[in-house]
Amino acid sequence: MDDKIFEKVKRYADKHRMIAPGDTVVAGVSGGADSVCLFLMLCELAEEIDFHLAEEIDFHLAVVHVNHKIRPEVAADAAYVEELCKSRNIPFILEEKDVKEYAGEKHLSEEEAGREVRYQAFEEALGKYGSCSGEKEGQGRIAVAHNANDRAETMLFHLFRGTGLTGAGGIRAVRGHIVRPLLCLRREEIEEYLGKKGVFFCIDRTNLEDTYTRNRIRNHILPFAEKEICAGAIGHMCRAGDLFLEADAYIRGQAEKACGNCIVREGGEEIVLDTEKLGKEEPFIRKQVFLQCLERLAEGRRDITSSHMESLEDLLGKKESKQVFMPCGLRAKKECGHLALYREGKPNGGGGGVPLPEIRIKWRDLPGQSQEFDIPCLGRVEFAVFHKEEISFFYNKSEIIPEKTYTKWLDYDRITKSLVFRTRETGDYLTINKELSKKKLKDYMIERKIPKSDRGNLYILADGSHIIWVPGHRISEYYKITGETKHILRVQLRGGL
Repeated sequence: MDDKIFEKVKRYADKHRMIAPGDTVVAGVSGGADSVCLFLMLCELAEEIDFHLAEEIDFHLAVVHVNHKIRPEVAADAAYVEELCKSRNIPFILEEKDVKEYAGEKHLSEEEAGREVRYQAFEEALGKYGSCSGEKEGQGRIAVAHNANDRAETMLFHLFRGTGLTGAGGIRAVRGHIVRPLLCLRREEIEEYLGKKGVFFCIDRTNLEDTYTRNRIRNHILPFAEKEICAGAIGHMCRAGDLFLEADAYIRGQAEKACGNCIVREGGEEIVLDTEKLGKEEPFIRKQVFLQCLERLAEGRRDITSSHMESLEDLLGKKESKQVFMPCGLRAKKECGHLALYREGKPNGGGGGVPLPEIRIKWRDLPGQSQEFDIPCLGRVEFAVFHKEEISFFYNKSEIIPEKTYTKWLDYDRITKSLVFRTRETGDYLTINKELSKKKLKDYMIERKIPKSDRGNLYILADGSHIIWVPGHRISEYYKITGETKHILRVQLRGGL
């Protein structure tokens, strides 16, 4: 029986590539049955893959015990785990933290506070004993003792509260550098394994109380399901969880492709989506795109629920400009063919800011030399002037000069007042047809669906109030090359636009 349980854990760890030679593993050991079983399994795995545990070289396995200062018997638990480590010559790290006090300071439940404290202690220990930053090969791992019952409890907990595929899958075998070798074992198997080994373990009596929601699921719902509904329910749930996570991974991949297609701009603390492209995606994928974008901005999905996805769906369907408020200080605003997700007070959050500087070009000096400038949001821009005959290979009777998106050819002789890169000003206009009809720059930007939040940060090339060029969009008809042109201004962006 002992060997079968160990082989089961070993196969599970191998399947999910949890531990490899050279890795450093920090294990969380409370002294309870699960964590003591984890400790024993890691010791056996260490011997199997030749973890060098001799004192004369660096340790590859360390144990962290966190004293939450909640129960009176915690000191005895710590002493037991320390003695367990001494018997195997494993480094023991004791972290003491008043979780109740911490929960009050951080405005968290005791469960949440305890989890934060534990993982902070694990990370600190990994930083001390980990091999990632040293000369040794291998990776740093944190091993925790969740089992199949824990996973089933988590799945039900999420489903009762409302969840998607990720939550329905429950606890993952591997999440980043956190590994769970016992996730393949039921609690009964763990206790039977320890009994066969004759190994003592501590009992946390708070787990037997119905104070927490998870305890009520653990103590009442799951036992009822196993006894009255379906024997083996926990195993069946875990297999279903694996399928949910596989489906979730596939859908995330499809959503990432959709993100690549729909994201117009991403930077800082803002993501802007093209509403037309987004509207062509399937509703489920759209919601996944929203979720992925919000996760990037909020660094996780805490407090983000399906109701927020529905709010963004509603916003996407509205014709007029609107905005919605999201968790974690996030906002969403729709206008001019774009849907922007951003943090409050950031690019789309309003609030003046420092005016962007003007960049003046000494245009009267250009016939004799070229000039280069670094233009914000555009890059390196070169200005040069040529006599028409100098570039005759570009010029023919049809008056067509080939253009690339990164090069603009303009009638230099028509510049009369200035040549400046700047942001928009009141009274700006451009000419839009051969009849030289004028259009206000503001109206043009609205027509072109340039988001309101971007209009004040967009550098334009101007001659007084007459706009020569709106980068990424068009040049004014008035400055285009004609048969009367004598000198040609070339504006070239290094790297393109």
